[in-house]
Amino acid sequence: MTVTIWALNFTVSKYILDAGLRPLPYSSLRYTAAALVFVALTFPRERSLRIARGDLPIVTLAVVLLLVNQLSFVFALDLTTATTAALLFGTLPIFTALISRLVGIERLGQRFWIAAALSFAGVILVTAGSGKSVSANLGGDLLAVLGAATWGGYSVAVAPLMRRYSPFRLSAVFLCVVSVPLLLLASPQLGDQSFDIGALAWVGFVFAVLGPLVLTNLLWFTAVHRVGPARATLFANVQPFVAAVFAFLILSEHLHWLEVVGGFTILAGIVLERYWRPVPVPVPAE
Repeated sequence: MTVTIWALNFTVSKYILDAGLRPLPYSSLRYTAAALVFVALTFPRERSLRIARGDLPIVTLAVVLLLVNQLSFVFALDLTTATTAALLFGTLPIFTALISRLVGIERLGQRFWIAAALSFAGVILVTAGSGKSVSANLGGDLLAVLGAATWGGYSVAVAPLMRRYSPFRLSAVFLCVVSVPLLLLASPQLGDQSFDIGALAWVGFVFAVLGPLVLTNLLWFTAVHRVGPARATLFANVQPFVAAVFAFLILSEHLHWLEVVGGFTILAGIVLERYWRPVPVPVPAE
């Protein structure tokens, strides 16, 4: 569900940017609105947004990664097509697995790497099938890859925090803190930004706040907590194919038969990873 909402967000965000809302105003207003929603949801439940002093270094790292991720995402999408940005974000599971193994959070067996390689092969097929829709703007492409890498690092960073804090509190804290530098960066443009972007674009903006930021934050934190960052992000391999379908249906971007084959290859990698996952053996009570 998370990946499907994220995939639709590429198309919706591209539509909003094309309608006239510039990247920084869009990103800052979106994050601020989502932060207010999470504070309204979290404070009545927990009566506090406090984070222990010992966790502040990890929280700071996660905030920096999330800020860079959001800037990379919105500017990549501004410079390229929704399909291209989504395709390049398909490298997310590879980055997450590498970072996760590097910091020692997860041990990944050979079968995981086979499943990840199969899924990444599907990403390559989708990329090959995109043809002329793949952007020639190297800057936008590099920003999309940077967005995937920083989201992978963010997913790894929040994993230990999930043992001590609820998804509500973490989402409220991260969104509130990240919205501050985004508003500061956007402030020179907010004054002369025209908000006459059409009713449909505003409907898309509401979706971009409540779907990809509010709902998926809860779903994603829960997924990372239950199955670990590497396995959770393996499912993100299906995002390029789903995003390409949305871009084709809504923005009339091209969908090649290789993209369809690549989508099924991605799904095959996910299915194999689930099938190969060891079943925990219950420990007898002493």
